[in-house]
Amino acid sequence: MGCTAVNFNTIKYFFREAFHSLIRNSWLSISSVGIVTVSLIILGASLLLVVNAEKLAQSVESSVEITAFLEESVGTVDRDELAEKIKSNPEVDTVEFVSKEQALREMKESFGERADILESLEESNPLPDAFRVKTKQAAAVPATAQKIEEMTGIEQVRYGQGVVEKLLNVTRWVRYASLATLTMLTLAAVFIIATTIRMSVFARRREIGIMKILGATNWFVRFPFVLEGIVLGLTGGLIAVLVVDLAYLSLMDKLKISLPFIQLVSEPRTILYILGSMLGLGVLIGALGSWFSLRKFLKV
Repeated sequence: MGCTAVNFNTIKYFFREAFHSLIRNSWLSISSVGIVTVSLIILGASLLLVVNAEKLAQSVESSVEITAFLEESVGTVDRDELAEKIKSNPEVDTVEFVSKEQALREMKESFGERADILESLEESNPLPDAFRVKTKQAAAVPATAQKIEEMTGIEQVRYGQGVVEKLLNVTRWVRYASLATLTMLTLAAVFIIATTIRMSVFARRREIGIMKILGATNWFVRFPFVLEGIVLGLTGGLIAVLVVDLAYLSLMDKLKISLPFIQLVSEPRTILYILGSMLGLGVLIGALGSWFSLRKFLKV
């Protein structure tokens, strides 16, 4: 019973000390929260940028396909065997047969109101039958296309030679640049926040020294500061989450009206995961910043 009372009083003391410290150093607390908020807003915006860049890269890559035109002499049986042979390639995801009639219909649809200029092609359709092939990974397109072109019964293969390779390089560099930017911003945020908390600890170094002289353990001295850091990180994280969430929702609404062809990531689960990560990172940075900032002052 006595142990429980001691534990409760100790916890009460920790919270009281953390609260008094926040009030006593109000300007420093406000600046710390401000830095946490700004850092996490930048991190959150960068993370959303990375997620949307990845979505754009995947969308571009998924649209890359191989069109394999068949020779006129290929019959139904040979066509089915050829399709199975293409499907047997481990890099191939789907194989779709497109008849010359279907190809003509699709061409007319792409011309829209000017489709009447293709009327003369109805009687003598010059388009060949073809396979549309999609690979599991866009990077496998060039090599797969070359293998298909070497097959008997395939007259020609097209997949946007030259353009596809450049496109894949661009999407690869977008991923690398996004990851590098996010990493640098994360490290910068941790450094700035830890430095700010270290200033708070430095301002109270005499108080820490007195507590150590009176026999306080490192854990006893450290915990109120860690609690203070958690409160600062949590407050900054909440403000940052609110700002990023409102700004992102506003951006999505404006793009739907002005630029409807641009589709941002809108899955609630993904957005909640990003916002939750921001909040958790704020708490973690606040706690770790306080913990490590005290090491110098706790050395005997």
